[in-house]
Amino acid sequence: MSVNLFTSLSEQLGPLTWPMFICAFIALMIILERLALVIFDLPKRDIWLSELRQQSRTSDPEQVTALIARLSSGASVLSKGAHLLLTHAEQDRTMREQIINLWLTQQRQVLRSGLKVLQVIGIITPLLGLLGTVLGLIEMFNQLGASDGPVTPSQLASGLGLAMNTTAAGLIIAVPAITMAHLFGIWADQRCSKIAYALNQINLWLEGLEQAMTLGCDPQASAFCAQSNKAQASMTQSKNAQINTAPVNTLARKTQTNKAQVGI
Repeated sequence: MSVNLFTSLSEQLGPLTWPMFICAFIALMIILERLALVIFDLPKRDIWLSELRQQSRTSDPEQVTALIARLSSGASVLSKGAHLLLTHAEQDRTMREQIINLWLTQQRQVLRSGLKVLQVIGIITPLLGLLGTVLGLIEMFNQLGASDGPVTPSQLASGLGLAMNTTAAGLIIAVPAITMAHLFGIWADQRCSKIAYALNQINLWLEGLEQAMTLGCDPQASAFCAQSNKAQASMTQSKNAQINTAPVNTLARKTQTNKAQVGI
């Protein structure tokens, strides 16, 4: 059955049978591999992140240690990134951000692996179909040139058939390849954005920012943080004002004391 199918395709596509077949095989393998990655990643739920977002206090060493032990066996990409970030909790904020940026760059390459090849296949196969069209027309004109009699449909059928079949085959391969490449690219970008957002929240949480795990998720939490920052700024200004006025008050008291002594 497979031999008969391949023979039929060879007759319809002519010399472009093997290039079309190779492009279709590579595109199919990449699509199946990316689909398996998406399906494998869907069931993984990061319950620990939801639990961490429900708390309002800042991080402490015991909680960080417990979270590292919990995430050591995590299977999701976010769990691995959070484990890497928490193991470097003793570093400063800038160093942790550099570590996570390098890790995210590597994960983005993994999630987008093979998509460039799909896009290249989507560009090449229509050109191969166009090449088949040109070859079919050349064959048709050669048959017409070799014939001394009137033109018959059988003389046109072979060349036009090759031209149309190769064009259709190129489009059949190119459309799914380009479509799936863009869909997988959108999924990879969204996945990386969500991971980066969660890791930035954890980084701020390690830095000691209250309500860091709910920033951007809950408008009330964001307003609470803004109010807390304003309150801290006003307290700092009042303390500075008290410090600045203290020497003035002391000098005024000394002046009054000296005037009293002179009067005596």
